[in-house]
Amino acid sequence: MLKKKKISYISEESDTQTHKLKKRLKECQKQKEEYLTQAQQARADLINFRRRQEQFLEELKKYGQADFIKELLQVLDSLEIGSKNNEDLKQIQEQLEDILRKYNLKEIKTKGEKFNPEFHEAVEQVKSKEESGIIIQEIQKGYIIEDKVLRASKVKVAK
Repeated sequence: MLKKKKISYISEESDTQTHKLKKRLKECQKQKEEYLTQAQQARADLINFRRRQEQFLEELKKYGQADFIKELLQVLDSLEIGSKNNEDLKQIQEQLEDILRKYNLKEIKTKGEKFNPEFHEAVEQVKSKEESGIIIQEIQKGYIIEDKVLRASKVKVAK
């Protein structure tokens, strides 16, 4: 007895294969889009990371030695007191001030200036001929490094 073979036409087989290939192509395109989106996000993250690192390094360059300089200010204060009667100490004080200026350390102006709580710390208010709120005496010098207050000036202010 002869077995009957199922006869299939080329167009039917190719339609099934075409349908499967189209489905697979759509899946691959969807995967490609997902991978492209992930790659773009990773690239953007990397660019942002590099920008943050550059900003961090710039700030470190500006303010990295701030703690060290802050400790040196105590030495500078002592030299200032000692240099009033000793010319050798005066020269050492000036050398230290020159070095600190190279690192963008600046003195905060006080006497005759209007009191500003961002830069000055009022130790005492004193009756004076000056207008109220004007600094009449500096107790301890204050310093700025770049645009950051390293140490506020301690001052006496007119009432």
